[in-house]
Amino acid sequence: MRLDKFLKVSRLIKRRTVANEVSDMGRVLVNDSPAKPSKQLKENDVIKIEYANRTVCVKVVRIPLNNVSIQEAPTLYEVIE
Repeated sequence: MRLDKFLKVSRLIKRRTVANEVSDMGRVLVNDSPAKPSKQLKENDVIKIEYANRTVCVKVVRIPLNNVSIQEAPTLYEVIE
């Protein structure tokens, strides 16, 4: 699954267009490397997102095939920091 779609489906970022913009600005790192929105994610990848006032670091636990419910979204990742 693409990085921008995973960020939206997991609800780490609300909209896919915002995920694209944040990635293009270099504020999303996958395994400590700046990542483009089209980066293909795998399980156990580590995503670091630099928000305006905080940084969130998560590990991908599961890649869904389609969209998931709000209740299921937090099961896609595990917060590291």
